Amino acid sequence: MTSYHIDKTDQKILSFLVNNARMPYLEIARECGVSGAAIHQRVKKMEANGIITGSRLIVKPSTLGLNVCAFISVTLSEASKYPEVVSALKKIPEIVECHFVTGKAALLVKLYCFDNDHLMEVLLDTIQNIPFIQATDTMIALDEAFERQIWVKDYSNRSIALHETL
Repeated sequence: MTSYHIDKTDQKILSFLVNNARMPYLEIARECGVSGAAIHQRVKKMEANGIITGSRLIVKPSTLGLNVCAFISVTLSEASKYPEVVSALKKIPEIVECHFVTGKAALLVKLYCFDNDHLMEVLLDTIQNIPFIQATDTMIALDEAFERQIWVKDYSNRSIALHETL
């Protein structure tokens, strides 16, 4: 195994791509003072090492009529059934995120629904019928104050090394 270290140029590339995943490599190259080919190679290397896991188009849910955003904490009757429960939750299209968390609940899911009736239907007819789900606690988001991608800054004071197989 060798280590891949993220240097200042990689951090700068990531910063540009986080702010605009469609930014042309030549423009990033100009900003970084390197060639377009160097940017392409560095991005490919970061993809190969799992630093960049893809890019995506973000659709505003309300433009599709999905006006209710909710967070549901899920308590399991048996902690060892986590994989089965997650597999069942993954089949519910309204759920966009699922996290294994600490605290009283085992899982925290985020979902979007058309309205409160739709949310109630998903909750009562689908989620609460999954085996090994003992309890749920639902919080409806009234407003999204902000959303952003992970921040990229100078991590030189911290050790950043990713291991890759040869």
